[in-house]
Amino acid sequence: MTSSSSNNIMNPSAREAMDKFKMEAAAEVGVNLKQGYNGDLTSRQAGSVGGQMVKKMIQAYENGMK
Repeated sequence: MTSSSSNNIMNPSAREAMDKFKMEAAAEVGVNLKQGYNGDLTSRQAGSVGGQMVKKMIQAYENGMK
């Protein structure tokens, strides 16, 4: 049986866009991300980055609805 991850981004340009988006969100909340593995982040830092990304996606969605 093979397993596949549902969060893999197959399109390279989509991966680049998501990485850029993540870096921008991290900079906005004061978290220094490096290219590649960032396993040394605390849970709080990782949560801050993810939360900022969700906040920006919601704002973009709401702005698109107007």
